[in-house]
Amino acid sequence: MNYNIVVLDGDGIGPEICAGAIKVLDAVGKKFGHTFNYTHKLIGGCAIDACGKPLPEDTVEACLASDSVLLGAVGGYKWDNMPVDIRPEKGLLGIRKAMGLYSNIRPAKLWKSLAKASPLKYELVKDGVEIIIVRELTGGIYFGERGKGSTLDGGDFAWDTEKYSVKEIERITKIACELALKRSKKIISVDKANVLESSRLWRKTVHEFAAKNYPEITVEDMLVDNTAMQIVKNPAQFDVVVTSNLFGDILSDEAAQVTGSIGMLASSSLGDSKCGLYEPIHGSAPDIAGKDIANPIATILAAAMMLRDSFGLSAEYAAIENAVQSVLDSGVRTGDIMEEGMKKVGCSEMAKLIAEQI
Repeated sequence: MNYNIVVLDGDGIGPEICAGAIKVLDAVGKKFGHTFNYTHKLIGGCAIDACGKPLPEDTVEACLASDSVLLGAVGGYKWDNMPVDIRPEKGLLGIRKAMGLYSNIRPAKLWKSLAKASPLKYELVKDGVEIIIVRELTGGIYFGERGKGSTLDGGDFAWDTEKYSVKEIERITKIACELALKRSKKIISVDKANVLESSRLWRKTVHEFAAKNYPEITVEDMLVDNTAMQIVKNPAQFDVVVTSNLFGDILSDEAAQVTGSIGMLASSSLGDSKCGLYEPIHGSAPDIAGKDIANPIATILAAAMMLRDSFGLSAEYAAIENAVQSVLDSGVRTGDIMEEGMKKVGCSEMAKLIAEQI
């Protein structure tokens, strides 16, 4: 099979970590008989420098015509004082909108060999943890009506509106159910249905849609405050979690902290088509750019998610995960996950070792 991938290297360490992911993808292609064609396009600060805008039109056109998109990172000190409407981050928001991406998938995976890096007690995480949070990305309180004003006695007030439609809830539930089919066939839907009307509609819609379209999927409900507590009390109970924009924003960061290193965490943004945007959750780290010390594993795992979720290549996805596990088990580490007695390597060497395992 031939797959056309747009690579948005971006800024800072972006080119280094994307190069590592490409090295691993090429190893997968060689092993399984696939051809991955890469088209590199500009986004973020480098695009501003080259053409005055964070998201050039030809980048958007290439992404829309591709089978999927791999992103490194955007931003950096160099562009911090630029006007808000042309900052590097606008490129990321713009490409998500252009591609119609309404779900953000954040797997928070703590590898068994890195269990001691977690801030949680070793006994809670010694067997490893993986929580996949499916966050609605384009609705809810972040996009609802808002305003501010003053009362007659001079007091200021402000308000924001949490609003969801059945359609918005159904389409994010479908993403979660499709993921759960490949895993435990169980999802936990997180809401605040004991207080919020929008959450009551959320809960009702999730159950009705899953029962009608995915009868093999078990749906459980959990209130958001209890979820926050359970993530640090017993993280192993979770698999696929589906929730709203606001709750997903908060819970995905909490779950990420459980793993001990953001250098290991990938993410994806998906919409109605199979073409998605895959990226690490960390930033561009301009202070270490060009030094070959960044951890490429998050980007490599993002590429693995692309194989599974956009291309339907589950065996190839597993091959990358197994290769990462083997390298970690052998005692090899980049600086951010370094432990006493382990072998420290750089960005390119870590990618090379993972590719060789494949």
